[in-house]
Amino acid sequence: MSSVTATKRSGATEPAAGRRPDRRRRDHGAWFLVLPALLPILLLSVGPLLYGLALAFTDAQSGRTQATQWVGLLNFRDLLHDTLFWESFRIGLLWAVGVTVPQFLLALGLALLLDERLRLRWLARALAIVPWAMPEVVVGIMWRLVYNPDAGILNETIRDLGLGDGRDWLTGLATALPAVILVGVWAGMPQTTVTLLAGLQNTPRELHEAAALDGAGAWRRFRTVTWPALRPVALAITALNFIWNFNSFALVYVLTNGGPGGRTRLPMLFAYEEAFRYGQFGYAAAMGCVMVAVISVLLALHLVGRLRGGEER
Repeated sequence: MSSVTATKRSGATEPAAGRRPDRRRRDHGAWFLVLPALLPILLLSVGPLLYGLALAFTDAQSGRTQATQWVGLLNFRDLLHDTLFWESFRIGLLWAVGVTVPQFLLALGLALLLDERLRLRWLARALAIVPWAMPEVVVGIMWRLVYNPDAGILNETIRDLGLGDGRDWLTGLATALPAVILVGVWAGMPQTTVTLLAGLQNTPRELHEAAALDGAGAWRRFRTVTWPALRPVALAITALNFIWNFNSFALVYVLTNGGPGGRTRLPMLFAYEEAFRYGQFGYAAAMGCVMVAVISVLLALHLVGRLRGGEER
């Protein structure tokens, strides 16, 4: 009896022991397949991030003949008292919210329209993504021409309609930030539209038809059928848009270069000026660390909210 039990035990353990080498070989094969995609991320993203983090604790400067010294938290202590940086941080939050919210609302309306069975819908969808295909530098140059105070199409239209002589939109203290926000909304709306349109097309048509047979109107169908199915996609693209908008650089740099009087100086632009105009690499790296920390906290809060929402469902 004991021999039978021993045989069973040995038979039960031998396949498990034999599976371990196979599992290790599969794991090694998976890492081998992932490695080509992982190496560029490590070299181009993680590596520079770690280098910038280390640079934030030094007094690195351009054109300095002396060796770079470790200064600990000195850069961060100076940053706490830098009113210009925190002003740029406030402007960055205004810019990110001011672009992300209208961007989402307009993109949602456009996605709902493009989801309908319209004539030439394929052409409308193709035209809707044209701004997305344009580089930010080209978009900035194009809108500088639109806002041109002398020959821009915006001021010319205002004059033709008899609404006044127009104004210099990008250099006015009261109009610079709203004008730049308008460009940001226009440039980023196609990406949000495409994402929301993909989410709408994954919503079963049968649910809409059943709700319509029950007498539900358009708003009720959107509230009870469309939005619950679209909500995860909407939350994800809104969080990503906020991060991308907060880290914007090229568009604002081309349009206003942070002016007038710092009214459009976003945090990324402020850090760029500290590094490449004034040569304060260590101080600029500390700014970058603060921005990464804030974005990480916001992203963590978003993920926690998503997880709690999933548990409640």
